[in-house]
Amino acid sequence: MESKKESNFQKIIAHAKEYGFIYPSSDIYDGLSAVYDYGPTGCELKKNIKDYWWKSMTQMHQNIVGIDAAIFMHPTTWKASGHVDNFSDPMIDNKDSQKRYRVDHLIENYSSELEQKGLEKEARDLINLMDLHLKNEDFSALKALILSHNIKCQVSNTCNWTDIRQFNLMFKTEIGSVAEEANTLYLRPETAQGIFVNFLNVQKSSRLKLPFGIAQIGKAFRNEIVARQFIFRMREFEQMEMQFFIPPGTQKKWFEYWKETRLNWHLSLGTPHSKYQYKPHVKLAHYADAAVDIEFEFPFGFKEVEGIHSRTDYDLSRHQEFSKKKMTYFDPETNQHFIPYVIETSIGLDRMFLAILSQAYTEEPVPKEDGSTEERIVLKLPTKLAPYKLAIFPLTKKDGLPEIAQTIYKECQTSFYCFYEEKDSIGKRYRRQDAIGTPCCVTIDHQSKEDQTVTIRHRDTMLQERVAIKDLKMLINSYL
Repeated sequence: MESKKESNFQKIIAHAKEYGFIYPSSDIYDGLSAVYDYGPTGCELKKNIKDYWWKSMTQMHQNIVGIDAAIFMHPTTWKASGHVDNFSDPMIDNKDSQKRYRVDHLIENYSSELEQKGLEKEARDLINLMDLHLKNEDFSALKALILSHNIKCQVSNTCNWTDIRQFNLMFKTEIGSVAEEANTLYLRPETAQGIFVNFLNVQKSSRLKLPFGIAQIGKAFRNEIVARQFIFRMREFEQMEMQFFIPPGTQKKWFEYWKETRLNWHLSLGTPHSKYQYKPHVKLAHYADAAVDIEFEFPFGFKEVEGIHSRTDYDLSRHQEFSKKKMTYFDPETNQHFIPYVIETSIGLDRMFLAILSQAYTEEPVPKEDGSTEERIVLKLPTKLAPYKLAIFPLTKKDGLPEIAQTIYKECQTSFYCFYEEKDSIGKRYRRQDAIGTPCCVTIDHQSKEDQTVTIRHRDTMLQERVAIKDLKMLINSYL
């Protein structure tokens, strides 16, 4: 039986498509697994999230600058970073269905089923055992764990599993005009390496002193075998990353600083603290000496939305080794050369989009004139992130009202995104704007011709007030 949370998640997915936020990629050809397109409202919301993050990282920090590195990089980059040899996940195949699973996903799904049955302790114990075996890379013990719990394939409903083995997640492609002369390239699995290989370029051209950061927003690609949960895990996704370069020995202080700072950024969007939690890594990546995830409570449970990692000097040291170029920083105060340590903050833009959409989606009863109620679906998006800030409605298509409405539209469109609509009743127009999260709607009626005032209606409270047209732009800007 479908749980209430699962049902709500399906409603969010349907809502996202109906109102132009997210479509399945190549939808007319029945879509492409784990690839999605952002529609008119979706691309605006996504851009607003990026802008808010970018401003908080660069404009609000004197010692953080941005770059935009290319997706294609010299193939030795990925050898140096360890991705060629280590960027893989334990996989298992069902012999009957030929379906492949990521081992951690398979066990996590079963753990969720235990929780739904009220077996929380058993679910926690299972995940703790899985984490321990993953940390030790004990694949035999992992398979024994799957078999002992009789975890079945979703398709064949059998436990006829292969042995567990590693599967590299990088996409390969080729560069060159002649196939025989082509060199193998990789679609980058993360954006961080573009920052590391440009460390000296940025430091010298921007005249930066430690500590300083380099921020970047960009696409990354991973050949996920079991992509799932809508846009939470995709093969093509976008990251917002900042690598903060620091003197060796200061990493603990800066790790705690960015751990707290990044959580506060999430909370600044108005989401309750109870929707977030820290989850320290049990198994650290090969480059890290500390790592923690910031998890958000999605409709399918608490999952990672951002990672904070203390990467030591691994990346710059490896690039120095493989490139034979010095990646050291000279500190004029101590008169020493050294390779900086790095604290990474990495947030999945698509996951953040889903978190905001999940938090905003609201179904609430609205009283009617006859005393009954009807359901209103509203996206209570943070005003600063909403695709449109103001919807402008002439009450009718005649009597000069559209002309006044168009004047207001032209006055406001230079400051923020506006939506103009004449079709249908005011009530239906309000409902459509509720559904896409527009904070304010303004109606131009016959009184507007007489006293130059309009009715502004607020999304969350549905309260209406009369304001002067000359004050409207300033009022909306104050909300932003």
